[in-house]
Amino acid sequence: MSPDPNSCRILVFGYGEVGYRCLEILLRRGENVVGVFTHEDDVGESQWFRSVSELSKRHSVPVWKSESLRDATSRETIRQLAPDLIFSFYYRSLIPGEILALARLGAFNMHGSLLPKYRGRAPVNWAVLHGESESGATLHYMVERADAGDIVDQERVEIGPAETAFEVMAKVTEAACVVLERRLDELKEGRAPRIPQDHARATKFGRRRPEDGRIDWARSPDEIVNLVRAVTRPFPGAFTETQAGRLYVWRARAAKGSGPPGLVLRCEPLTIAAKSGAVELLDFSPGDARAWRPPAVGTQFGILGSRRDPEGGGDVAERTDTRV
Repeated sequence: MSPDPNSCRILVFGYGEVGYRCLEILLRRGENVVGVFTHEDDVGESQWFRSVSELSKRHSVPVWKSESLRDATSRETIRQLAPDLIFSFYYRSLIPGEILALARLGAFNMHGSLLPKYRGRAPVNWAVLHGESESGATLHYMVERADAGDIVDQERVEIGPAETAFEVMAKVTEAACVVLERRLDELKEGRAPRIPQDHARATKFGRRRPEDGRIDWARSPDEIVNLVRAVTRPFPGAFTETQAGRLYVWRARAAKGSGPPGLVLRCEPLTIAAKSGAVELLDFSPGDARAWRPPAVGTQFGILGSRRDPEGGGDVAERTDTRV
């Protein structure tokens, strides 16, 4: 006999396209979603994803927007909702342990990597930045340490050598939907698998800021191209300083050439020297079109220097969390 969807009370914490798609699955299946916690949209962020809040309202599901779950009001609201299951689908804040403990059947997070690799923020962008050939979605039990709980299921996706983080994120979103559909009935029946993570293999990366997109021309061509792929539209973009102001780079490829890092080698196509090679800029735009002047051969890019990534993973421009 199939489970009665109304017998399991589900509370969702969600945001972004993964949050939208996973909540959509629950609603399409007629699950008993008793409430949704989400975030206020950031007016300074590109809203390329659909609204979890609007989806909830269309289905008459109560919505709360709280940037802190540690206040007494949020805890009491959640206690009164009496969830059997809690899901976090790309919610951007850690959920306190006392809230996780309210879910009789457990609390579960959908993460955009193949855990234990790429715990933390912006996992898809980090994977592209590092030139990985695969990523995926992982559904895991939530504990108070971020992304450290036992794994329920994973779905892998390939990362093509020229794919952007946005394109990979679309694949990861589909993978998340596959995992949720595959395991939902087991979760509702309290019989989901528990596969401990190998914490010795864990890697963790932090939040990113747009300023971290500064290109370091002393890096290799592949590293620079991966940076561009990782943060191109709809993210803030990789950039370099020039004598005519800031230049944003949206698409690039490795090329032949040599010279001091940052030196303009050719103008058609615009080609810049890097470590042991060069980079062709295939799509770019000035930060200030009024001040922009096409560079001449022999001029220098990156004239203000570059800021190294404190995590050791290169320069990457991405808003906090994944903004994906």
